[in-house]
Order: sequence, then structure tokens, then C-alpha cells
Amino acid sequence: MARTLRLAVAQSTVPEDPTDRGALRAAGQEIRALMIEAAEAGARLVQFPEGAVTYPSKHVMAAGPAGELVPADWSRAAWDVLREEAESITALAGALGVWTVFGSIHPLTPPNRPHNSLYIASDHGQLVARYDKRLLSHTEVSFLYSPGHQPLVIEVDGIRFGFALCIEANFPEIFAEYERLDVDCVLLSVMVDDAPRARVAQAYGTLYSYWIGYSVPAQFSATVPSGIVAPGGRWLARCPANGHPTLAIADIDLDSQDDDINMAVHRARPWRRSARAGLYDERAPVGDPRSDVRTAF
Repeated sequence: MARTLRLAVAQSTVPEDPTDRGALRAAGQEIRALMIEAAEAGARLVQFPEGAVTYPSKHVMAAGPAGELVPADWSRAAWDVLREEAESITALAGALGVWTVFGSIHPLTPPNRPHNSLYIASDHGQLVARYDKRLLSHTEVSFLYSPGHQPLVIEVDGIRFGFALCIEANFPEIFAEYERLDVDCVLLSVMVDDAPRARVAQAYGTLYSYWIGYSVPAQFSATVPSGIVAPGGRWLARCPANGHPTLAIADIDLDSQDDDINMAVHRARPWRRSARAGLYDERAPVGDPRSDVRTAF
């Protein structure tokens, strides 16, 4: 039985003002158009950037009268529109039969600040899970959001997915944890205009021998576009670096015969696991002065 899944990774236009009702609705419309395009291309799952419906700018939500940063006033956000757009995206996921992962802000009970989240909508049109960003930037944790507290693993068509958001790419323990949780692919959605962030994501594909979906806003794609990294670190597909909303599409194939993927998944990853599990313990010399003394040739 084939163990494959066609993944679409989007670069969509991310609005930064959650009070702008028109911009939020335009973002939702663009997301839905890309979902339809992904479905027509045979994708089973489509990933969108961090804050795809909105990623609130600190200059919009947390700016004080003198320009200093202050705690955000979340009552100003158009929460009704945000919910309507999220529900519409989820319903379309069911109509298309395409799993959809999209970023937005998730309100908590006041006075708690919202989470910065990824919503996971199933191919049956249900919100089945939510990933809340655990490791926040200084500004985010000081003025904007509440942190999440747990990883998330979802299985689609036999493929196991983990999730991460933006600055979490700078914390290798997040990605090592997903390797231990036996994921096949980590979906990393970002809201950053930063070429090194993509190189770090590519490195995780090499280090942990799993696929990486890297989704960036369209407005930042001239620096680094969205794309899909194979186990071993090769870019399988990338969007054009032209600032336009579009998709990168590639197949996750657990039985791929591509030399680099086969080596990474079936040899490198099992070997590293055995190395971490104590492979070397019984082979280490004990009581050998030629090993213990490090000041003699």
C-alpha cells in the first residue's frame, strides 16, 4: 500500500491590522482561492503562513501614545470577522476534502491574552486541533500573547505531522521533540522576512530526516519563498519569489526511491536513533590507560 500524501504549501498575503475588517475578509477570500487551487492540484493538505487570517503588528496593537510598547488592547480586534473567516475556511476544507492548516489569533477568557495559533481543519470540515505557539519573542510574551504549552501531532493518510511557528525555528529542542514523537513532516509557518530562518528549517530536514513545510507570507517571498524540504535537506518545491500568492506542491512519499530521501528516512534516521539509545555504551573501553590518559601520544 502506497504511503504518500500530496502537500501544498502556500504563500498568502497576511494582513497586520486585526481591526481592519475589510483586510481580514480579503485574507480569508485569498486563502479560500488557494485552497481551491490546492484541491484542483490533488493536494490532501494545504499549509498557510503564521497569522494567515491576521498577524497583528505590534505597531497597531501595542503602541503607546509616545510610541512606546504597551500591553495590547485586544478588545479592538474584529473578533466576529476573524471567527467568521475561520469558520468559512473550515467549511470549505470539508467541501473540498482537503485538510487545511492556517494561522490566526485565538481569543482566551479575559484578561488572558490570546494565543498565536495554527488551526487544523479536517477534510470533513471540522476544527480538529489547534497548535498554540509555545516559544514567543520578547515583544510577543511581554505585550501581545499567552504562550501555548504542548506539541501537536496529527495523522493524515498515515503521514504524521508536527507543527511549529516562526521564532520556534530558533529552538532546536522543538524539532528534536518532534523527531522523538515520530513525525514524518513538520509544518513550520512563519511571519518573517528573514533568509536565515529558511536555512535553519532546511537544516532540520537534514538533521532529523523528515519533510518540512515552510510557509511564508507572499509579501516576504522575494527574500525567501514558501517551499517544501525533503528529508536530507533538498528543496523539493518552491513558490516563485515574486510577492504573489501561490502554492508549492510536492508529494510526501514514505517509500520514496530517491537516493537522498531513501538514505535519510531508512538509514540515517534509524542510525541516529540507535546512536542516541546507547549504541556506544558497551563498546566504550573501560580502564584502558591509552584511552583514559589524554596527555600522551
